[in-house]
Amino acid sequence: MHKLSKALLTLLATSVMTWANADEAEVTLKVHHFLPAHSVTQADFLKPWAEKITAESNGRIQFQFYPSMQLGGTPPQLIDQARDGVADIVWTLPGYTSGRFPLASAFEMPFMSRSSEASSQAMWDFLEAHGQKEFADVHLLATHLTDGALLHTAKKPVRSLADFRGLKLRSANRISTKLISMLGATPVAMPVPQVPEALSKGVVDGAVLPWDVVPALKLQELVKYHTEMAPGQPALMHTALVLAMNPAKYASLPDDLRKIIDDNSGRELSRQAGHIWDTNVIETGHQLAQSRGNEIYVLPAEEQAKWMAIGRKLDNDWIKEVESKGNDNGAALLQEVRDLIESYNAKLPH
Repeated sequence: MHKLSKALLTLLATSVMTWANADEAEVTLKVHHFLPAHSVTQADFLKPWAEKITAESNGRIQFQFYPSMQLGGTPPQLIDQARDGVADIVWTLPGYTSGRFPLASAFEMPFMSRSSEASSQAMWDFLEAHGQKEFADVHLLATHLTDGALLHTAKKPVRSLADFRGLKLRSANRISTKLISMLGATPVAMPVPQVPEALSKGVVDGAVLPWDVVPALKLQELVKYHTEMAPGQPALMHTALVLAMNPAKYASLPDDLRKIIDDNSGRELSRQAGHIWDTNVIETGHQLAQSRGNEIYVLPAEEQAKWMAIGRKLDNDWIKEVESKGNDNGAALLQEVRDLIESYNAKLPH
């Protein structure tokens, strides 16, 4: 009996130590972003990614989501929230903080790409090679682009350059602000969550946005017209996003848990995100617009060529900006971006 009791005590002690060690190793990561919980971002991208990591870590890594800026602040502050530890992980637009991430903004230049999947991988490679200084305050987990931005207007369609005159259009960043102005409309910069109110109050007549945010904003109920680029041609522009982690939180993880994070991050996660935005995001946007009887106008290739000629005038502005930030040979960097995008485009199934 004494031996049995001793064995039970030993087993109990071992069990207590095991649970104590498990409790020490467990971590709950706070994930903060600006879209609703039902958005593609959380439902189709972040949640499946988090569930995979939780499963591979046997539950030792958990995630708590805070959509719609529930931890406070504004969307432009998200990148600093990751830096400062307000959130452990954020999904955000570098372009919200104008001029701070000029290298990343190369992927938002007009008419750069036909595919988010290709460009998302290219962006990862490019920032791995050149963007360490820009993103020194955070640990990047993924880089990706939304589906291509298009024009959504409330009262009249945009079918030619002449149709831009007199329109006030929401812009996302410095590049889209310049492009909208050059095309002939008046840009009004604002974060995504402010768009519905701005449309309903007539502050803007339309917005340059990807299909991605249409469900979350119920944009199909606020506009009647959608103008897409010509088939097989580059999108008007893309919005660049990053999934970024607080460096101290990342460094604090045990080696085996950090490896699980690493194995589920990087170029492959970037590719997966781009693929989501290339496929079901666009299909969902089309379905919602068509369910309201909205018009989806596809720009003829010859008209798009006129828009593209205007967009290329922004190349010199980007080159000057990145060189002013201490980067050598901005023209070569921009060409490298284009070459990377084309190399990944060539690998896509046709």
